[in-house]
Amino acid sequence: MRVAPKVVLADEQRTQLRAAANGRSVSVRLAERASIVLLAAAGREDVEIAAELSIVRQTAARWRGRFLACGFTGLVKDKPRGGRRRSVATGAKVKAVVRRTTRTTPPDATHWSTRAMARVEGVSERTVRRVWKAHGLKPHLVDSFKLSNDRQFVEKLDDVVGLYLSPPEHAIVLSCDEKSQVQALDRTQPGLPLGRGHAATMTHDYVRHGTTTLFAALNTLDGKVISTCMKRHRHQEWIKFLKLIDQQTPADKQLHLVVDNYATHKHPKVTAWLKRHPRFHMHFTPTSSSWLNMVERFFRDLTVKRLRRGTFTSVTKLIEAIESYVAAQNAQPKPFIWTAKASDILQKVTRLREKLHKLTPA
Repeated sequence: MRVAPKVVLADEQRTQLRAAANGRSVSVRLAERASIVLLAAAGREDVEIAAELSIVRQTAARWRGRFLACGFTGLVKDKPRGGRRRSVATGAKVKAVVRRTTRTTPPDATHWSTRAMARVEGVSERTVRRVWKAHGLKPHLVDSFKLSNDRQFVEKLDDVVGLYLSPPEHAIVLSCDEKSQVQALDRTQPGLPLGRGHAATMTHDYVRHGTTTLFAALNTLDGKVISTCMKRHRHQEWIKFLKLIDQQTPADKQLHLVVDNYATHKHPKVTAWLKRHPRFHMHFTPTSSSWLNMVERFFRDLTVKRLRRGTFTSVTKLIEAIESYVAAQNAQPKPFIWTAKASDILQKVTRLREKLHKLTPA
């Protein structure tokens, strides 16, 4: 006759097991396992424990043995189960999936899907998804980028990033640009509000009520924005905006403006105005490098938070919405912190140029 191993408890273990067996906030499983061990410590056999707790004998034997092997911690969690075997058993198949994903495209599409890849490689769709996740592959996504061909790219990069990371003393650094052709769009029908179980709705078609151009100057130090809306964005409007900056900044501060290479910013009349106002210093980003202009981040937030899902019955309503957003931002400004060094950016650009050179046919 098989005899179950004896369970001898210390006072501390007995107190802990009683608390688990009688506690109201513990799980039913843990309470049952603690009761099994307490009855075993009282000299009861597994058959007797099973009859008293209305369980099978094997369960009583299992948790008696688990407690003797692992202590109280062995009762808290189950042992990890093996689970189903991986459908991809060899590294060769993984390499084949990765190679085909990164180096080829299907004959009828621009990128692979999990189902198409599974059919070609003879594996399950779940296997393809697992391989892609492990290797960071997302064929359905595409990022946009363009390398600058500016001959003075390095000099302009050092200049602009230097202003962000180490601004000059007794000066204000402003990231400036225009967000042109902001449309006052009104939906053809009212949408349904957000509710439980369904998203808010809006019609896909719209009515245009005109456009405006937002001029903005972001203070890179404190995150405040100087802005105004005008009908057009010629050099005349740009000079008006420069005058607004001149009025709304301390007269004893030097002003360093980061701008792009838009022709309006380099107009002869603008150049003449800047000569008459020597505290203005212009810093031009490299061509095709709008990502260097920090105000673009502000424009992105404005678009996502206020404009994209907004409905505006007139240009006046649109301007009011923009001005209220800017006022709220200036009330509690939060600057964007630039962390990338010019040398780090240049290394990435160099690597991209090398890759493009390899892909470009001779």
